[in-house]
Amino acid sequence: MDTNTVSSAVVNLAPLAKAFAIGLSAIGAGLGIGMIGAKAMEAIGRNPEATGKVLVPMLIASAFAEAVAIYGLVIAFSIK
Repeated sequence: MDTNTVSSAVVNLAPLAKAFAIGLSAIGAGLGIGMIGAKAMEAIGRNPEATGKVLVPMLIASAFAEAVAIYGLVIAFSIK
């Protein structure tokens, strides 16, 4: 194979790699945030007095889960 053929094949796969990077990170973040919210609501439903104790850790965990999607976006932008 000629080097031009190989480089054009790599360039043609770049949009697919970007789509996978963003898509998989968004799926992971969505599932993580969904589980965090579900478990927090379950904990509050079992013990309503613990709402204040559950809220802050839930928000922090949601921010960490959302960071995964942002990392995927950064990786997608870095793929050439």
